[in-house]
Amino acid sequence: MARIALIEPEQAPPEVKTIYDTVLRGKPGNAQKALAHRPELLKNFLGFYGSVGKSLERKLYEMVYIRVSFLNGCRYCLQHHVAFSRNVGLNADDWAGLKHGDYARFNEKHQAALTYAEKLTRDPHGVGDADFVPLKKHFSDAEILDLHLLVGLANLTNRFTDPLGLELEIPEQPI
Repeated sequence: MARIALIEPEQAPPEVKTIYDTVLRGKPGNAQKALAHRPELLKNFLGFYGSVGKSLERKLYEMVYIRVSFLNGCRYCLQHHVAFSRNVGLNADDWAGLKHGDYARFNEKHQAALTYAEKLTRDPHGVGDADFVPLKKHFSDAEILDLHLLVGLANLTNRFTDPLGLELEIPEQPI
């Protein structure tokens, strides 16, 4: 059960209702309902969330989000991104590899991104020049920045969804 009240559509002030109806197409999730306590934050967060990772292929985006969510033990984000990842071709074997940090099934580009995402999540101050060598083989500087911000975004959402006790709005997928 959520540790703070969630702003349901029928209780939402006009500014939030507009965001729910337009940006979220009438289907706000519990994360958005929590952020709705701060309408300007909700609006800005949705814009930021929607812009991060756009230069990366969607499959890689989901792989990174899932791995970071596994590392942080975030059930809420993990389940949402497992559900999204089906649409880009990830399956139970892929999820198991991501869960266990076994990237052998993925291509070299994906391995480089996942290795970086893991290090940035586990030891952000330990990231150094050597960590960028494999990335630069496969990604432009703009894509590296996008990857870096995606890892940060996943860490951010992992740290506010589960700790706030947000419940899943979707059926849980066993992994």
